[in-house]
Amino acid sequence: MQDKKPSNEKIKKQGKSLPSGIIIRLGKFVWTTMWHLMMSNLAPRNQSGEYIRPASQFRNFIGTQADNPYQPQAGRYRLFVGLGCPWAHRTLVVRSLKGLEDAILVSVVSPSPNEGIWVLNQQEEGCRTLPQLYNLAVPGYQGRCTVPVLWDTQTKTIVNNESAEIIVMLNSQFNEFAKNPQLDLYPEELREQIDRWNEKIYHAVNNGVYRCGFAQTQQAYDKACQELFTTLDEIDAALAKSRYLCGDRVTLADARLFTTLFRFDVVYYGLFKCDRHRIQDYENLGPYLRDLYQLPGVSDTCDLDSVKRDYYGNLFPLNPGGIIPCGPDVSYLLKPHNRQRVGC
Repeated sequence: MQDKKPSNEKIKKQGKSLPSGIIIRLGKFVWTTMWHLMMSNLAPRNQSGEYIRPASQFRNFIGTQADNPYQPQAGRYRLFVGLGCPWAHRTLVVRSLKGLEDAILVSVVSPSPNEGIWVLNQQEEGCRTLPQLYNLAVPGYQGRCTVPVLWDTQTKTIVNNESAEIIVMLNSQFNEFAKNPQLDLYPEELREQIDRWNEKIYHAVNNGVYRCGFAQTQQAYDKACQELFTTLDEIDAALAKSRYLCGDRVTLADARLFTTLFRFDVVYYGLFKCDRHRIQDYENLGPYLRDLYQLPGVSDTCDLDSVKRDYYGNLFPLNPGGIIPCGPDVSYLLKPHNRQRVGC
């Protein structure tokens, strides 16, 4: 028995597989309007649509000067970090390289997809959220509440929330409590070179991936993407002659670059549209990333599940469906890097 031919009415209904033009235009208008509104709160921009990262507000230093209220002590200071955040991650990397796990306490916060704030995994100082912690330090505080936070448990206040400055303190101010006090990640003779790399890498790479992902105009995205990959190409060329950025020893410049490279192929390549090249496909940057990842203690600071959950699950304007990818496979990070041969 032959199947009956579909009726004209059924064919007409089957043809309406896409929304009408009016619905499409209305949907685009509503979504674009809402997207710009959400992005303006998530990522401040200038008139050209370029992402402008606000400056950190707490900039005190730990030191042994007689008049400094923040003296180095083991167990006195606590780091509040988000495991998905590259800025917080760099403090964990330096803490691990220096062997300060027993001296500097750590508390983990996670982003709340519904509240839009960092929430403490376990309450500290009677606080459930990071804004509550900031308000404990400065009652009535209305600014941004970001990680990392270097917290003084003695005075109940924030010492510093600028990662670039926190890692300098971790490197130099706690040597009497460190397991690796001989390791100097910011040696005097290399500081000028380290600072040059830091300045270049911060603008074009560390913050550059965010300038790509949070760009609100095509022009802003194109500019950020070009600067990002021009700088990555420059770094790759430099690493052909030098094991690390400043020679044959790890420095703070490497720690600052590492946390962006670790996230690059997993998050920035796709979600942030940094898709010209993967880091693992670079001739020198790929092995360099593996070299840093395989340094003692560094891989213990890397939580890939948190990275994917925090970015894909919580950056609603960039991933409205909240679907978290199952890949990519990062087992390549454990492959031999052979970087010890470079520069010999």
